[in-house]
Amino acid sequence: FGLFLFGLGESLLITSGAGVGPYTVLASGITNLTDWSIGFSTFVISIFALLLWIPLKQKPGMGTILNVIIIALTIEFSVKFLPQPSAYPFQVLQVIIGILVTGLGSGFYLISNLGAGPRDGLMIGLQELTNMPIFSIRTTIEISVIIIGSLCFLHNIDKLLGEVVGLGTALFALGIGPSVALGLTLVGKLSKQN
Repeated sequence: FGLFLFGLGESLLITSGAGVGPYTVLASGITNLTDWSIGFSTFVISIFALLLWIPLKQKPGMGTILNVIIIALTIEFSVKFLPQPSAYPFQVLQVIIGILVTGLGSGFYLISNLGAGPRDGLMIGLQELTNMPIFSIRTTIEISVIIIGSLCFLHNIDKLLGEVVGLGTALFALGIGPSVALGLTLVGKLSKQN
């Protein structure tokens, strides 16, 4: 359920038209260069991230594999049915809702302890290898995927600015941490009541 919510939150950002999260910038860039869908591009990025686990000696869990499949499938099929607002205030509202849904999904996913997601395992492996602070590792990864994804739009810069990299990207970068913390708090309280 958490992975479905995570994918749905990402899809809300995609269909908002006001900017997406860093890894979705990369997925959009790959989609721009290929005939692949955004869901399939997301799947390929997750597999590539898992391959990077091998030299880092990270071990996937059941949640890792489910992460790769469920998030990609949710994005693949939900973007067709979600609203695509044309008025900018509604686009920004949809971004905020998407960030909150992603955070709630993360809360469910993380509290289950079934294995790190491909991107989180990459971050943990690099932190263990370099001994750098986790914040520095995550920030470097996020900026790198935005740059690589943006380079895929060199011949289509109009689509990149605003629609893929925009206010939503900045809001995601600033809001995903607090949103995940809120999600963990809400799911933690819910699980203690049961």
